[in-house]
Amino acid sequence: MISNLKPLSDVTVLDLSRVLAGPYCTMMLGDLGAEVIKVERPGIGDETRQWGPPDAGGEAAYYLCVNRNKRGLTVNLKVPEGQEIIRQLAKKSDVVIENYKVGTLQKMGLGYEDLEKNNPGLIYCSITGFGQNGPYKDKPGYDFMIQGMGGIMSFTGDPDGPPMKVGVAIVDITAGLFACSSILAALRHREKTKRGQYIDISLLDSMIAWLANVGSNYLISDEIPIRYGNGHPNIVPYEPFNTKDGTYIILAVGNDKQWQKFCAFAGMDALASDPRFATNPQRVRNRKALIPIIADIMLNRPGAEWLRELDSLQIPCGPINTLDKVFSDPQVLARDMVAEVPHPTAKTVKMVPSPMKLYETPCEITRHPPLLGEHTDEILKETFGYNSKKIEELRQNGVI
Repeated sequence: MISNLKPLSDVTVLDLSRVLAGPYCTMMLGDLGAEVIKVERPGIGDETRQWGPPDAGGEAAYYLCVNRNKRGLTVNLKVPEGQEIIRQLAKKSDVVIENYKVGTLQKMGLGYEDLEKNNPGLIYCSITGFGQNGPYKDKPGYDFMIQGMGGIMSFTGDPDGPPMKVGVAIVDITAGLFACSSILAALRHREKTKRGQYIDISLLDSMIAWLANVGSNYLISDEIPIRYGNGHPNIVPYEPFNTKDGTYIILAVGNDKQWQKFCAFAGMDALASDPRFATNPQRVRNRKALIPIIADIMLNRPGAEWLRELDSLQIPCGPINTLDKVFSDPQVLARDMVAEVPHPTAKTVKMVPSPMKLYETPCEITRHPPLLGEHTDEILKETFGYNSKKIEELRQNGVI
């Protein structure tokens, strides 16, 4: 039974962040029903508004991807009247999230210590490149440079090629995910104690956290990981192979039973019993000998045939899709992972909706990504009781 009461319907989020990590976090909170007020600079707004083409209705696709389910307010944080607007909004908010350089908002009287005085239950989340302490805390941090500093680029890419970054800003996105999880935990803690708290999220910390098995491999062995291209450091075979018709497919043999079934189907019974390849640890140790053998065998059949037959044997495999195939894939469509959202300047915008499938309180896109300052008048009227004359005065004075 679907409920009209969303999980975070009683939560108000004041979003002072921009670009990707913070907006990704607040989008998730908005998807879960929170009231999110996105604050931007008058006349300029979030930097990503200019990160196009492509665009839809004058709004950059980059900006559109992480700013749904929010209302938009423009405020000049550099002037006292603008700072006071933020203080009053924070007084009525449950969560504040920001990604300014360390100390910037404190200088404006908008740090956690300033705002929690009038709102002890406030949850205040800062996202920075390196966190609030340590020798790098004052350095600016961007996804690309953190991918380098955090190690992922050192073992990503072709073994004989240069270091390679991930194709999306994955550090920013995972920092946003960690921020969202932390905020949800803090909200739960506040239910028990009535107290808010400060949350310190670092891009570098987030990067280190998702090194996962590769980071653990190094900590256990002291061996610096090398680049395997599309191979896997701990599983073999687990990479793409070319096929008879020139189509690359992914073969992901995850255990020895799957390996035996693969060998039987491919006519490689001798390989299944070869002590060099009989178990995954042995296949990992002898990958240089094994991979060329598999590569030759994969050229005996076209890609579609391999995929069909391997799938019937429940051996993990898959195509390497371009995005046109991704967004027309029947499974993607069955899961409703493409949405068309009404938009005031573009008429409709296609978006990727939330992957969180809550059956009783489903995530919905109830608001298009706001135009710059779209809800400024509305928010000031309902929050402060300002009339149109007062709002126009603030606008003429460069406050909003």
